[in-house]
Amino acid sequence: MAVSGKVIQHVLVAHCCQQDRKLSTQYRKDCCIPYRHKLLPYIRGKLAWTDISTMQLRTFSKFNRGIVYCNAAPSATIIPSVDKGVFLKLQNGSDIRGVAVYGVEGEPVTLTEPVTEAIAAAFAAWLLDRKKPDPSKRLKVSIGHDSRISAQKLQDAVSRGLAGAGVDVIQYGLASTPAMFNSTLTKSEDFLCPVDGSIMITASHLPYNRNGFKFFTDAGGLGKVDIKDILERAADIYKNFTDEGLRDAERKAAESVKRVDYMTVYTSDLVAAVRKAAGNVERPLEGFHIVVDAGNGAGGFFAGKVLEPLGAITSGSQFLEPDGLFPNHIPNPEDKEAMRAITRAVLDNKADLGIIFDTDVDRSAAVDFSGRELNRNRLIALMSAIVLEEHPGTTIVTDSVTSDGLTTFIEKKLGGRHHRFKRGYKNVIDEAIRLNSVGEESHLAIETSGHGALKENHWLDDGAYLMVKLLNKLASAKASGVGGGSKVLTDLVDGLEEPGVAVELRLKIDQNHSDLKGGSFREYGEAVLQHLANVVNSDPKLQKAPVNYEGVRVSGYGGWFLLRLSLHDPVLPLNIEAPSNDDAVKLGLAVLAAVNEFKALDTSALNKFVQV
Repeated sequence: MAVSGKVIQHVLVAHCCQQDRKLSTQYRKDCCIPYRHKLLPYIRGKLAWTDISTMQLRTFSKFNRGIVYCNAAPSATIIPSVDKGVFLKLQNGSDIRGVAVYGVEGEPVTLTEPVTEAIAAAFAAWLLDRKKPDPSKRLKVSIGHDSRISAQKLQDAVSRGLAGAGVDVIQYGLASTPAMFNSTLTKSEDFLCPVDGSIMITASHLPYNRNGFKFFTDAGGLGKVDIKDILERAADIYKNFTDEGLRDAERKAAESVKRVDYMTVYTSDLVAAVRKAAGNVERPLEGFHIVVDAGNGAGGFFAGKVLEPLGAITSGSQFLEPDGLFPNHIPNPEDKEAMRAITRAVLDNKADLGIIFDTDVDRSAAVDFSGRELNRNRLIALMSAIVLEEHPGTTIVTDSVTSDGLTTFIEKKLGGRHHRFKRGYKNVIDEAIRLNSVGEESHLAIETSGHGALKENHWLDDGAYLMVKLLNKLASAKASGVGGGSKVLTDLVDGLEEPGVAVELRLKIDQNHSDLKGGSFREYGEAVLQHLANVVNSDPKLQKAPVNYEGVRVSGYGGWFLLRLSLHDPVLPLNIEAPSNDDAVKLGLAVLAAVNEFKALDTSALNKFVQV
């Protein structure tokens, strides 16, 4: 029987990585991993079984600090040539993203273990330049990861890269992205905090074969310029790798890496925040039935470690166990299937509230008792209502695709100011910080994607903290004698005008088309936008937004459209909202008429929408 080697590789590597994931999860329960399977190396197109390596973990502290030293057995290393361009292509805005395991046709692995070691060493060098520590003081860096099947091997590679660069390494295992940032702020000798820098291994909601890194210091997440700097350093470091140097890094990691259950600290802080909001009541959510959908990502802790200590009933919660193959649905609060799953869980269990997280818990959404989704514009409206109660008149910063109805709600009903900015959670957060620096008070920066950051929480986009703000509202209402379950939340968004039709279409740019004339897709996209802006200026039925920071936003036919250039990809996303399908089609036709002459632009999605 003939069997494809590629398929075997996919199944075996996925299975072996999943073994690591289960073992890592078990460690979090038992504080000890007696052993772990070593990944199958893929050498010269062949699979090879190797002996099972052992990871000796010995308990460190008689003070019950939960710290463990890890001695990992050494492994052979093959170092293929990788040029700087390959490293730079791993940048995804303020993150690093790549393919970490084989298994998807046409997607070769780009985030190898040696590449990962180089990136970690580069972060250490970047951190040393920024912190300039006393020569007698070693920097500390924490590492956490989500549930992805490649998490364990990348965590080990990051540890080697950091240790080889002379940095103390603290592994947190399964963790959330917000927790990793918090570890740079927490003051606790027992948990070796604060750390000087932090690395989260995640690729958010992307498919199982992807992975990546987010980096933090106590000043927040690193930006695009910093990521480019790190990748350039990594390329130089990689060129100078030697077998001896890599073995030395592995020896240093084996001798010095520690493990801490930091999620205990993070979840305790969330619990304390809700208790404080309810007047220091121990179980302020007693009687509330709240279900959680973690999508088999890293957010399963929220049910047992946050809600249950607060007194909530969590039966009916689903997909809490980490599984990096994501067998149930994509862990993404913007995904329709994911939102249907949490809605069903709420209705089937007659719950008061449903909460859903993305893979690494920096995004979230909710569902009320009636099955009404509280995501996108509704979540922004809800958070705006809560924040404006606390800070009347403050500015709410959002991304560019928020609705006109949201602006009316924030400004006319809530008395705040809506500052619509660009797509990209870092853009939105940085703009809120900038506004505060020039004297315009802002306490909330939030995207339709579910990324939301509050000034009171160090401008960290934390999906769990967003949900804590909702829980605070439930708890304080209960303490005041107001019943009705999550109706108190639903009532806060009463009056939000919502469109009859809302669509997002993606118009792709063919980078190989002759119409680009040797230019970049970005230059071509900008030309499309400029032409559209000129056409709109001559159409009396359409009006360009007087203040706009991204793309071309136009009102007309009772609705609006926004055509913009994707932050990273050769795509022009088109958002249309209108009172009716006929009005939405009219807006679509206006766009189509303006862009039809650009032959490298694939307008098939728009053609289908307007039925041309």
